[in-house]
This record gives sequence, structure tokens and C-alpha cells, in this order.
Amino acid sequence: MVKNILWDFDGVILNSMQVRDYGFRKIFEGHETEQIEQLIHYHRTNGGWSRYVKIRYFYEEILKKNISEKEVLVLASAFSDIMRNELIKLEHLILDSLNFIKDNYKKFNFHIVSGSDEKELQFLCEKLEIDSFFITITGSPTPKNSLVKSVIKSFGYDKDTTILIGDSINDYEAAKKNSLRFYGYNNFSLLELSDFYINSFKEVKF
Repeated sequence: MVKNILWDFDGVILNSMQVRDYGFRKIFEGHETEQIEQLIHYHRTNGGWSRYVKIRYFYEEILKKNISEKEVLVLASAFSDIMRNELIKLEHLILDSLNFIKDNYKKFNFHIVSGSDEKELQFLCEKLEIDSFFITITGSPTPKNSLVKSVIKSFGYDKDTTILIGDSINDYEAAKKNSLRFYGYNNFSLLELSDFYINSFKEVKF
């Protein structure tokens, strides 16, 4: 029996991938298109990882250059400004999952554990008026694996009654590292990895 649900945010509650693609292209617009597209591929493949990791990856693995923590924070702040302006639009919400959350937030214990910047994430949830549906809303720079572990420990949740819903391999890995069942959503490449795959929340009975 499921009592506690840990939610990823991007791709599960908010359809933000294209907006985040734009954000990375914008903050790195002075670089070669091919290099930027390598980053976009990495970003899409690792949806659950934070912008801090992706910015470092762009410099260290693609550009083969060092980048200071201060430079990472400056770029991450510019990225966040773009996200705050665009992602507060209601059109980006995924109604399939949102309607389930609205109908069931009093029945389950809901938490968001995201690769998105925590302050930005909390800002967006407040502006989108969905923050009241969740007990906690946490994000990067803390790794998702640690966020999941912290929620379970802080609230004393039984792992047998707790699941994680996500749309990326990183969500799957965070669930498995914490011995949770993983419910895949909005990404058919997760079909074989998922303990259960959600095609639509209208069909799900926890």
C-alpha cells in the first residue's frame, strides 16, 4: 500500500524541457553550436541532474577548461532568471499529473525531490499555486539521492509504503539507491527499468 509519494518536478509536474534547453543555449550563446548541442544532449539524457553539474560538464568535458565555483554560480543565476520568467506560465503544467495531485494530496504524503535549483523550485511552485499540495519541496545543489534519503529519514517513512515518480534514469537511480519502488512516467525508455510505468494517472490505483 502506497502512503508516501516523492515526485520529480521537471517532466512530471512541469513540462519544462524545451524551456531549459533554451536557457542553456542562452547562457552559452557565445560558444559554438556543436558544443552547445553536446550539452543539450547531456542535459536531456540526465534530466534529474542539477544545472550546476551540467554547467561544470560543459566547461570541463566539452570545452576542456577549468571553471571556478564563482563562475558556476554566475551562470546558474543567469539560467535561473530565465527560468523564473518563463516557467511561471500555467501552460507548462502537466494536467495529467497535476489533477491527480490536486485530487489526492490529502490522501498521500507528497514531497518534491528535484534536480532543479531549490530556491527557484520553491518560487515556481508558489507562483503556480501548487506549493500547498506538498509537505516539502527540495532541490539542488543537494543531489537527488541525498534529498530522497533525507525525506525518508526526517519523516520516518517506511520504504515499503514509499515510492518515487520520475521521468529520468537519475530518478530511477535515486529510488534504487534508497531501496524504493520506482514509477516511471513520461519517458518510454524507462519502461523496462520501472517497477511500474504510468501511462496516465487516470489509470493508476495506488
